[in-house]
Amino acid sequence: MNSVDFDAFREQWLEDIQAKNPSTIQVGQRFAHKLFTQWRDVTDASDDLVYCDGPSDGGIDLAFLERGEQDGENLTGDTWYVVQSKYGTSFQGRSTLLLDGQKVIDTLDSDKTPAANVSASVIARIRQFLLKADAEPSGDRLILVFATEMPLSETERRTLEDVRAVGRARFGKVFDVEAVSIETIYINQAEDPLNAVSPPIQVPVEATMANSGKDLMVGSIALLNLYEFLKAYRAKTENLDQLYEKNVRRFLGGRGKVNKGMQATLNDNPAQFGLYNNGITIVVKDFSAVGRSTYMLTDPYIVNGCQTTRTLWEVFRQKLETGGSKVDIKLEEWKVTAHEGVVIAKIVRVGTSGEDLLQNITRYTNSQNAVKDKDFITLDDGFHHWKNEMASRYEIFLEVQRGGWDSQRAWQKQNPHTRQFTEAANAFDLLKVYGAGWLREAGKAFGSNRSFVPGGAVYRQIVERIEQPFGVDDLYAAYVVQRAGDHHGFGRGSRKASRKQTRYLFYLIALELLRDVLVRANRPSSYGDLTQAVLKLSRNDNEAAIRSLFEAGVGVVDEYLTQGEQDSVFNEPTFKNDLGGFLKSEQLGKAEHTPNLLALLAINKRTMGRGNPSPRDLITTVIS
Repeated sequence: MNSVDFDAFREQWLEDIQAKNPSTIQVGQRFAHKLFTQWRDVTDASDDLVYCDGPSDGGIDLAFLERGEQDGENLTGDTWYVVQSKYGTSFQGRSTLLLDGQKVIDTLDSDKTPAANVSASVIARIRQFLLKADAEPSGDRLILVFATEMPLSETERRTLEDVRAVGRARFGKVFDVEAVSIETIYINQAEDPLNAVSPPIQVPVEATMANSGKDLMVGSIALLNLYEFLKAYRAKTENLDQLYEKNVRRFLGGRGKVNKGMQATLNDNPAQFGLYNNGITIVVKDFSAVGRSTYMLTDPYIVNGCQTTRTLWEVFRQKLETGGSKVDIKLEEWKVTAHEGVVIAKIVRVGTSGEDLLQNITRYTNSQNAVKDKDFITLDDGFHHWKNEMASRYEIFLEVQRGGWDSQRAWQKQNPHTRQFTEAANAFDLLKVYGAGWLREAGKAFGSNRSFVPGGAVYRQIVERIEQPFGVDDLYAAYVVQRAGDHHGFGRGSRKASRKQTRYLFYLIALELLRDVLVRANRPSSYGDLTQAVLKLSRNDNEAAIRSLFEAGVGVVDEYLTQGEQDSVFNEPTFKNDLGGFLKSEQLGKAEHTPNLLALLAINKRTMGRGNPSPRDLITTVIS
């Protein structure tokens, strides 16, 4: 990535927000949508993303349900994000945080129903969630998010603690508060976050360390001191997750054996924690002693110890940040033993140009059996190789991290004589298009990200195949199909109800129709053959053929989503009046789950042979 400073990035980032003279409400909606979706890496295809902005919204501009998922022995809880958009003059500092935070809390803690239909629906869902939410051990969360243009000041960040205290008094430990700004996205999208922000982030840590060469310190950090370090980092950045940007291991929640063991030790016998734990590794741009046992860490990243430190954060926060004036004897006894607990630590200085060293440290310090080789794909050359290939072969900027395209456009403005991209695609989105169409996993693509991230089941199917290895041609073919879906208005903003939730179903159907043409032409129909067929069809002189394919796919979707049609989704034997849930099923497209869809597909496969020339003839001529 060509680096740009934050001001240039922010100016480019806001360009989409302010385009075409939007109203004040539209600006707020656009700002909340773009900032939140890039922060949480959410696509518009999710029907759990709800816009509420407007009169009688109860203080909620946007809400999103991030559903917990089972991954082996680990189960994460469900999380509702409730977003307050504070762009421009709508943000007036501490008073805004306090008043609007109180407004949202009152809305969710009231029996009064808001007037706005969308707001009423989502507020009812969140209230029901709060009745069932379990902070321990499930990890369910309700997070109030303040979305701002600029990072909060120190005083404003302290105000978040006041809002958190009010919310926890009403809802218990399930409630939390976060703040996210454009700077958060700027840091997250940088390929070398060590150099992304000026001035650098400096956080002190009290520790017992010994030098082992000029760039390495080895020693221990008391558990309470480590917790204070995490608190200080979060206060500085608004985002504790940023501390783990270079860690391939995401926090797995509290239900895995390893994490439950750490929780038990921290709760019951914290003094012994250092004996049972492998320790943590922190890489920094620089470190310096600022006292007998205090060190200032510049731009720290925890590259090994994500599970350790996040589990410690959850346990200590639940014990120490609950408020109240009464003395709890058991808590005081726990504090005494917690003071004796430590974690082994390495602090490594990698300097200002240490990306390669940082990646190697991350790789080798995460070599436990629990980390699969494919978890390192984002540290290897895979995505970056595809990015370079997409640029050189197809003139498309491949966005590996959301926000990267904004940064690239800002760079192009500053450097008009360098390569100027006009098209971009997100790598993760293309993997989901490919999974939905080529692998027939439309339900998984719509319903879950986990299967498509490194180490996920569908991701492994895509990247680990030996015959016809996945490559840049597959990504570009997925881009062609994605662009066709966009052209026909698939997505949550569609004017046609039949296309709001059926983006991935369209990808599945389009590739099924193409697969049938290949079979009827006595041609192979492997994943690679499908890719080559799409590439041939995408050439400029084949517009009639590719248009006929995608229009046929659109016709199938529209008929399938029409009430009263014989082969409608609403007549499927397994349909339970929940369209979103049905379309997210892993059985979508399978005979026992969607016989009407398969019957409708069979009819359209036959009708593609009608006409002179027929759509099938047009396509066959091109691919042959």
